[in-house]
Amino acid sequence: MIIQVQVFWKTAESFLTLKAIITDLLLKSTMNIKLFGLGLLEHMQNMTKLMRTKFKDMNIRPIKTEEDYENALNRLEYIFDAKRDTKEGDELEILSILIEKYEDEKYPIGLPDPIEAIKFRMEQLGLNQTDLIKIFGYKSRVSEILNKKRKLTLDMIRNLNGKLSIPTNILIQQY
Repeated sequence: MIIQVQVFWKTAESFLTLKAIITDLLLKSTMNIKLFGLGLLEHMQNMTKLMRTKFKDMNIRPIKTEEDYENALNRLEYIFDAKRDTKEGDELEILSILIEKYEDEKYPIGLPDPIEAIKFRMEQLGLNQTDLIKIFGYKSRVSEILNKKRKLTLDMIRNLNGKLSIPTNILIQQY
């Protein structure tokens, strides 16, 4: 049985994933797998050589500790002005992804308080309390909401989302 596979090698991760899948297929069956005229194993070997050559000088490892994190930040700072599609540019891109992942896990940023989000958006748009009467209905209600004496209703949340583009997941939180 011949299986033809069309692959666009965009990232090292997709290559490694495909390599693992194909290796698994080869081990589990006796299928003759061809990649558009080029033997799959030969193609995988060529891609492996290319990846090793391209990433040979990079010393990229997962960031697991604060020391790893500091080293990664220092290296990022050193290669920060690297041009795209160069070895240092590729290293910069990969390193920034690793740093972002570590920071998201180690230093998560929670959602803002709903009322603070409303005040922040008002400031961004140059609005004042009287501008919110259209959303909340009454001037006294605007004051009660902004002073946290009254809770937001579902209609208010919908209006704030629609008119001020404040995400609903922020507005529905307890405060």
